[in-house]
Amino acid sequence: MAATGDLDEFVDTARYPLSDPEGRRAVVDQARADLAERGCTVLAGFIRPELIETLRAQGAALAPDAHYEVERVNAYNIPLDTELPPDHPGQIVLERGNAFVARDRIPGDALIHRLYTDERFQRFVADCFGLADLYEFADPLAGLCLNVVAPGMSHPWHFDTNEFTVSMLTQPAESGGIFEYCPNIRSPHAENLDDVRSVLTGSGDRHIRRLDLRPGDLQLFQGRFSLHRVSPVSGAVQRHSAIFAYTDRPGVIGTVERTRQLFGRVLPDHLAARARLVRGDQLLD
Repeated sequence: MAATGDLDEFVDTARYPLSDPEGRRAVVDQARADLAERGCTVLAGFIRPELIETLRAQGAALAPDAHYEVERVNAYNIPLDTELPPDHPGQIVLERGNAFVARDRIPGDALIHRLYTDERFQRFVADCFGLADLYEFADPLAGLCLNVVAPGMSHPWHFDTNEFTVSMLTQPAESGGIFEYCPNIRSPHAENLDDVRSVLTGSGDRHIRRLDLRPGDLQLFQGRFSLHRVSPVSGAVQRHSAIFAYTDRPGVIGTVERTRQLFGRVLPDHLAARARLVRGDQLLD
Protein backbone atom coordinates (compact mmCIF):
# COMPACT_ATOMS: atom_id res chain seq x y z
CA MET A 1 0.00 0.00 0.00
CA ALA A 2 1.43 3.37 -1.03
CA ALA A 3 0.69 6.52 0.93
CA THR A 4 -0.07 9.38 -1.46
CA GLY A 5 -2.46 11.79 0.24
CA ASP A 6 -4.87 12.70 2.98
CA LEU A 7 -8.14 10.80 2.79
CA ASP A 8 -9.96 13.62 4.59
CA GLU A 9 -9.28 15.81 1.55
CA PHE A 10 -11.64 13.65 -0.52
CA VAL A 11 -14.17 12.22 1.92
CA ASP A 12 -17.29 13.95 3.24
CA THR A 13 -16.18 13.65 6.86
CA ALA A 14 -19.48 15.02 8.13
CA ARG A 15 -21.10 11.81 6.88
CA TYR A 16 -18.09 9.51 7.21
CA PRO A 17 -15.83 10.60 10.10
CA LEU A 18 -13.05 8.18 9.24
CA SER A 19 -10.45 10.03 11.34
CA ASP A 20 -12.53 9.43 14.45
CA PRO A 21 -12.00 5.84 15.71
CA GLU A 22 -15.60 5.37 16.81
CA GLY A 23 -17.04 6.94 13.67
CA ARG A 24 -14.75 4.86 11.46
CA ARG A 25 -15.66 1.68 13.31
CA ALA A 26 -19.37 2.37 12.81
CA VAL A 27 -18.90 2.87 9.07
CA VAL A 28 -16.81 -0.30 8.74
CA ASP A 29 -19.24 -2.37 10.80
CA GLN A 30 -22.18 -1.28 8.62
CA ALA A 31 -20.24 -2.02 5.44
CA ARG A 32 -19.34 -5.50 6.70
CA ALA A 33 -22.94 -6.21 7.62
CA ASP A 34 -24.14 -5.14 4.17
CA LEU A 35 -21.49 -7.24 2.42
CA ALA A 36 -22.33 -10.29 4.51
CA GLU A 37 -26.04 -9.93 3.83
CA ARG A 38 -26.08 -9.05 0.14
CA GLY A 39 -22.51 -8.98 -1.21
CA CYS A 40 -22.55 -5.21 -1.73
CA THR A 41 -22.53 -1.94 0.19
CA VAL A 42 -22.96 1.65 -1.00
CA LEU A 43 -21.55 4.60 0.95
CA ALA A 44 -23.75 7.32 -0.47
CA GLY A 45 -22.13 10.74 -0.87
CA PHE A 46 -18.67 9.45 0.10
CA ILE A 47 -16.90 12.21 -1.85
CA ARG A 48 -17.10 15.80 -0.59
CA PRO A 49 -19.94 17.68 -2.33
CA GLU A 50 -17.60 20.42 -3.57
CA LEU A 51 -15.55 17.80 -5.45
CA ILE A 52 -18.43 16.16 -7.33
CA GLU A 53 -18.12 18.47 -10.35
CA THR A 54 -14.34 17.94 -10.40
CA LEU A 55 -14.95 14.19 -10.32
CA ARG A 56 -17.38 14.45 -13.23
CA ALA A 57 -15.28 16.85 -15.30
CA GLN A 58 -12.11 14.79 -14.95
CA GLY A 59 -13.98 11.66 -15.99
CA ALA A 60 -15.50 13.44 -18.98
CA ALA A 61 -12.02 14.62 -20.04
CA LEU A 62 -10.70 11.04 -19.86
CA ALA A 63 -13.63 9.41 -21.68
CA PRO A 64 -12.35 10.11 -25.24
CA ASP A 65 -9.36 7.86 -24.44
CA ALA A 66 -11.61 4.85 -23.92
CA HIS A 67 -11.18 1.80 -26.13
CA TYR A 68 -14.44 1.22 -28.00
CA GLU A 69 -15.23 -2.11 -29.58
CA VAL A 70 -18.62 -3.81 -29.69
CA GLU A 71 -17.98 -7.49 -29.09
CA ARG A 72 -19.78 -10.79 -28.73
CA VAL A 73 -18.87 -12.17 -25.30
CA ASN A 74 -20.21 -14.45 -22.58
CA ALA A 75 -20.65 -13.85 -18.86
CA TYR A 76 -17.33 -15.53 -18.07
CA ASN A 77 -15.32 -13.51 -20.59
CA ILE A 78 -13.77 -16.68 -21.98
CA PRO A 79 -13.45 -17.44 -25.72
CA LEU A 80 -16.80 -18.21 -27.35
CA ASP A 81 -15.36 -21.38 -28.85
CA THR A 82 -14.45 -22.80 -25.42
CA GLU A 83 -15.65 -26.39 -25.25
CA LEU A 84 -18.65 -26.39 -22.89
CA PRO A 85 -21.82 -28.51 -22.53
CA PRO A 86 -24.68 -27.28 -24.77
CA ASP A 87 -26.74 -26.00 -21.83
CA HIS A 88 -23.85 -24.24 -20.07
CA PRO A 89 -24.56 -20.50 -19.48
CA GLY A 90 -21.17 -19.79 -21.05
CA GLN A 91 -22.79 -20.73 -24.36
CA ILE A 92 -25.12 -17.71 -24.12
CA VAL A 93 -23.71 -14.91 -26.27
CA LEU A 94 -24.02 -11.29 -25.10
CA GLU A 95 -23.07 -8.00 -26.75
CA ARG A 96 -20.56 -5.86 -24.88
CA GLY A 97 -20.64 -2.23 -25.96
CA ASN A 98 -19.06 -0.43 -23.02
CA ALA A 99 -15.58 1.03 -23.22
CA PHE A 100 -12.65 1.41 -20.81
CA VAL A 101 -10.03 4.05 -20.20
CA ALA A 102 -6.98 2.08 -19.01
CA ARG A 103 -4.90 2.96 -15.97
CA ASP A 104 -1.94 4.12 -18.05
CA ARG A 105 -4.21 6.79 -19.58
CA ILE A 106 -5.28 8.20 -16.20
CA PRO A 107 -2.95 10.92 -14.85
CA GLY A 108 -1.55 10.57 -11.36
CA ASP A 109 -3.14 13.82 -10.19
CA ALA A 110 -6.68 12.76 -11.17
CA LEU A 111 -8.95 12.49 -8.16
CA ILE A 112 -9.74 8.83 -8.84
CA HIS A 113 -6.04 7.94 -9.13
CA ARG A 114 -5.15 9.76 -5.91
CA LEU A 115 -8.00 8.04 -4.09
CA TYR A 116 -7.15 4.59 -5.49
CA THR A 117 -3.52 4.76 -4.32
CA ASP A 118 -4.19 6.48 -0.98
CA GLU A 119 -2.90 4.28 1.85
CA ARG A 120 -5.68 5.20 4.28
CA PHE A 121 -8.32 4.55 1.65
CA GLN A 122 -6.83 1.13 0.92
CA ARG A 123 -6.75 0.30 4.63
CA PHE A 124 -10.36 1.42 4.97
CA VAL A 125 -11.45 -0.74 2.03
CA ALA A 126 -9.52 -3.72 3.47
CA ASP A 127 -11.27 -3.30 6.81
CA CYS A 128 -14.68 -3.10 5.16
CA PHE A 129 -13.99 -6.41 3.40
CA GLY A 130 -12.49 -7.91 6.56
CA LEU A 131 -9.08 -8.41 4.96
CA ALA A 132 -5.74 -8.47 6.73
CA ASP A 133 -4.04 -7.19 3.58
CA LEU A 134 -5.15 -5.51 0.38
CA TYR A 135 -3.19 -5.10 -2.84
CA GLU A 136 -3.70 -2.97 -5.90
CA PHE A 137 -4.51 -5.14 -8.89
CA ALA A 138 -1.10 -5.75 -10.46
CA ASP A 139 -2.52 -5.42 -13.96
CA PRO A 140 -1.02 -2.23 -15.49
CA LEU A 141 -4.19 -1.56 -17.49
CA ALA A 142 -7.06 -2.91 -15.40
CA GLY A 143 -5.96 -1.89 -11.89
CA LEU A 144 -7.76 1.44 -12.19
CA CYS A 145 -9.98 2.33 -15.11
CA LEU A 146 -12.91 4.47 -16.17
CA ASN A 147 -15.89 2.54 -17.49
CA VAL A 148 -17.72 4.43 -20.25
CA VAL A 149 -21.18 3.35 -21.40
CA ALA A 150 -22.46 5.42 -24.33
CA PRO A 151 -26.15 5.82 -25.19
CA GLY A 152 -27.44 2.67 -26.85
CA MET A 153 -24.77 0.54 -25.17
CA SER A 154 -24.54 -1.56 -22.01
CA HIS A 155 -22.04 -3.49 -19.93
CA PRO A 156 -23.60 -6.96 -20.09
CA TRP A 157 -23.80 -9.62 -17.39
CA HIS A 158 -20.36 -10.75 -16.24
CA PHE A 159 -18.18 -11.90 -13.35
CA ASP A 160 -15.02 -10.07 -12.31
CA THR A 161 -11.54 -11.58 -12.29
CA ASN A 162 -10.72 -10.01 -8.94
CA GLU A 163 -12.70 -10.95 -5.84
CA PHE A 164 -13.26 -7.47 -4.43
CA THR A 165 -14.32 -4.57 -6.60
CA VAL A 166 -14.66 -0.96 -5.57
CA SER A 167 -16.33 1.52 -7.87
CA MET A 168 -17.65 5.06 -7.98
CA LEU A 169 -20.12 6.62 -10.38
CA THR A 170 -18.68 9.87 -11.75
CA GLN A 171 -21.40 10.74 -14.30
CA PRO A 172 -24.88 9.21 -14.49
CA ALA A 173 -26.69 8.47 -17.71
CA GLU A 174 -29.66 10.59 -18.70
CA SER A 175 -31.73 7.40 -18.58
CA GLY A 176 -31.00 3.74 -17.97
CA GLY A 177 -27.52 2.65 -16.97
CA ILE A 178 -28.73 0.97 -13.78
CA PHE A 179 -26.30 -1.23 -11.86
CA GLU A 180 -27.86 -4.67 -11.40
CA TYR A 181 -26.29 -7.57 -9.56
CA CYS A 182 -26.99 -11.05 -8.23
CA PRO A 183 -25.40 -11.32 -4.78
CA ASN A 184 -23.24 -14.40 -4.31
CA ILE A 185 -24.91 -16.29 -7.13
CA ARG A 186 -21.81 -18.52 -7.20
CA SER A 187 -19.18 -19.41 -4.60
CA PRO A 188 -15.49 -20.34 -4.72
CA HIS A 189 -16.60 -23.97 -4.76
CA ALA A 190 -19.73 -23.95 -6.93
CA GLU A 191 -20.64 -22.29 -10.25
CA ASN A 192 -24.42 -22.67 -9.64
CA LEU A 193 -24.99 -22.87 -13.37
CA ASP A 194 -28.80 -23.17 -13.22
CA ASP A 195 -29.18 -19.87 -11.36
CA VAL A 196 -26.72 -18.09 -13.67
CA ARG A 197 -28.54 -19.44 -16.73
CA SER A 198 -31.90 -18.23 -15.39
CA VAL A 199 -30.60 -14.65 -15.08
CA LEU A 200 -29.04 -14.68 -18.54
CA THR A 201 -32.23 -16.02 -20.13
CA GLY A 202 -34.51 -13.50 -18.39
CA SER A 203 -36.22 -15.85 -15.92
CA GLY A 204 -34.08 -15.15 -12.86
CA ASP A 205 -35.35 -11.76 -11.72
CA ARG A 206 -35.61 -13.12 -8.16
CA HIS A 207 -31.82 -13.14 -8.02
CA ILE A 208 -31.37 -9.51 -9.16
CA ARG A 209 -30.91 -6.40 -7.04
CA ARG A 210 -30.86 -2.89 -8.54
CA LEU A 211 -29.03 0.17 -7.21
CA ASP A 212 -29.81 3.86 -7.72
CA LEU A 213 -26.26 5.25 -7.64
CA ARG A 214 -25.29 8.92 -7.62
CA PRO A 215 -21.94 10.59 -8.44
CA GLY A 216 -19.53 10.29 -5.53
CA ASP A 217 -21.16 7.17 -4.05
CA LEU A 218 -18.59 4.55 -3.05
CA GLN A 219 -19.66 1.02 -3.93
CA LEU A 220 -17.95 -2.10 -2.60
CA PHE A 221 -19.03 -5.50 -3.87
CA GLN A 222 -17.89 -9.04 -4.44
CA GLY A 223 -17.82 -9.08 -8.22
CA ARG A 224 -16.13 -12.44 -8.65
CA PHE A 225 -19.07 -14.23 -7.09
CA SER A 226 -21.89 -11.80 -7.95
CA LEU A 227 -23.03 -11.73 -11.56
CA HIS A 228 -23.59 -8.07 -12.48
CA ARG A 229 -24.18 -5.62 -15.31
CA VAL A 230 -24.98 -2.03 -16.24
CA SER A 231 -28.32 -1.96 -18.07
CA PRO A 232 -28.60 -0.24 -21.48
CA VAL A 233 -28.03 3.52 -21.45
CA SER A 234 -30.44 5.85 -23.23
CA GLY A 235 -30.67 9.59 -23.73
CA ALA A 236 -27.80 11.88 -24.74
CA VAL A 237 -25.36 11.47 -21.81
CA GLN A 238 -22.70 8.78 -21.33
CA ARG A 239 -22.48 6.90 -18.04
CA HIS A 240 -19.01 7.06 -16.44
CA SER A 241 -17.76 5.13 -13.42
CA ALA A 242 -14.32 4.61 -11.90
CA ILE A 243 -13.36 1.04 -11.09
CA PHE A 244 -10.77 0.57 -8.34
CA ALA A 245 -9.55 -3.03 -8.58
CA TYR A 246 -8.02 -4.55 -5.46
CA THR A 247 -7.24 -8.12 -4.44
CA ASP A 248 -6.27 -9.99 -1.29
CA ARG A 249 -3.08 -11.39 -2.82
CA PRO A 250 -0.28 -9.78 -4.81
CA GLY A 251 0.44 -10.32 -8.47
CA VAL A 252 -3.04 -10.73 -9.97
CA ILE A 253 -3.03 -9.85 -13.68
CA GLY A 254 -5.82 -10.26 -16.22
CA THR A 255 -5.69 -12.87 -18.96
CA VAL A 256 -4.44 -11.99 -22.43
CA GLU A 257 -7.86 -12.74 -23.91
CA ARG A 258 -9.78 -10.55 -21.49
CA THR A 259 -7.26 -7.72 -21.63
CA ARG A 260 -7.62 -7.55 -25.42
CA GLN A 261 -11.41 -7.53 -25.02
CA LEU A 262 -11.38 -4.59 -22.63
CA PHE A 263 -8.48 -2.46 -23.82
CA GLY A 264 -7.70 -3.56 -27.36
CA ARG A 265 -4.07 -4.26 -26.47
CA VAL A 266 -1.84 -6.23 -24.15
CA LEU A 267 1.46 -5.36 -22.50
CA PRO A 268 4.51 -7.55 -21.82
CA ASP A 269 3.24 -8.02 -18.25
CA HIS A 270 0.17 -9.86 -19.56
CA LEU A 271 2.19 -12.14 -21.81
CA ALA A 272 4.66 -12.92 -19.03
CA ALA A 273 1.84 -13.73 -16.61
CA ARG A 274 0.10 -16.15 -18.99
CA ALA A 275 1.83 -19.19 -17.44
CA ARG A 276 1.60 -18.05 -13.83
CA LEU A 277 -1.94 -16.78 -13.36
CA VAL A 278 -2.72 -16.05 -9.73
CA ARG A 279 -6.24 -17.13 -8.75
CA GLY A 280 -7.77 -18.17 -5.46
CA ASP A 281 -10.27 -20.60 -6.99
CA GLN A 282 -10.89 -22.83 -9.99
CA LEU A 283 -13.93 -20.97 -11.32
CA LEU A 284 -14.27 -19.96 -14.94
CA ASP A 285 -12.77 -16.50 -15.33
